[in-house]
Amino acid sequence: MSEPTGDPRPASAPVLAPRLARVFKAPRARRAALMPYLTGGHPDLETCDRLIDTVLQAGADIVELGIPFSDPIADGPVVQRSTHQALLAGVTPDDVFQLAAAHSGAAPFVLLTYVNSVLAYGPARFFARAAASGVEALVIPDLPLDEAATPDFPPSPPAPAASAVAQPSSPAARALAAQAAAAQAPDGGLVALAATHGVSLVPMATPTSTDARLDLVAAAATSFVYCVAVTGVTGARTELASQLPGLLLRLRARTQAPLTVGFGISTPQQAAAVASLADGVIIGSALIDAVARAAGPDAACRAAAGLIQSASAAIAAG
Repeated sequence: MSEPTGDPRPASAPVLAPRLARVFKAPRARRAALMPYLTGGHPDLETCDRLIDTVLQAGADIVELGIPFSDPIADGPVVQRSTHQALLAGVTPDDVFQLAAAHSGAAPFVLLTYVNSVLAYGPARFFARAAASGVEALVIPDLPLDEAATPDFPPSPPAPAASAVAQPSSPAARALAAQAAAAQAPDGGLVALAATHGVSLVPMATPTSTDARLDLVAAAATSFVYCVAVTGVTGARTELASQLPGLLLRLRARTQAPLTVGFGISTPQQAAAVASLADGVIIGSALIDAVARAAGPDAACRAAAGLIQSASAAIAAG
């Protein structure tokens, strides 16, 4: 095994994700934490609000909410459609933050987003709003770990010529501009900036990850590791990938952080099989598909409750 490349967390980082840690130690089904994934604002904001309450009552330990984005490269057709519908309805990151905040007293929240959404919102502002909404961790599939902890990411645009831009006219204005620039690219990059707000950036590992990459994942794991069960995008699968047990064993040798598995888990039986290997089980596409097929909000909530209750019972039964 190659030597770890170093822990990207700042020395003074606060203890991150305390509620997530408690859930992983004592999940409701007593074997593995159950983490349903819902696209924020799908099929509409009111129904999504009801769905969050529904899955929590049905046995969920953690809720993962997706922030709708125009190019969700890690997602398959089911999640893509739900994201597209939410965007057409005008759902914004602030709407998703409000959904999390409304239910954060009942469970910890994880957000899945893409890096352009964070940069467009303003990283410091984004992480502060996430923390205030009860979000303890972020999954950003298109943000490589190498860049997440790099001080010069995101890169600053080239400075215009002095004659082409008005400079701050007072010492106070110049000081504010300097503070804003520092907040966008602190030492330790986005990982450090998120940590200053008490938010963990979740590293992802896949069956094709090299040993060197898993060393980096282990060093970066401040809340849990998101283990991708299959090679490819999200979506229901008829069976689990044969490489998953090996991936989890390789990670167990490197980190004591909880290992949570997503991508392709669609049935209670698959959830139970994953729970025998991992610390957390994520069900996304199958849940969103059940919601999308339902004839109205009441039916959507019944479908969601049925799937999550069945998965929780299967996990508990082993």
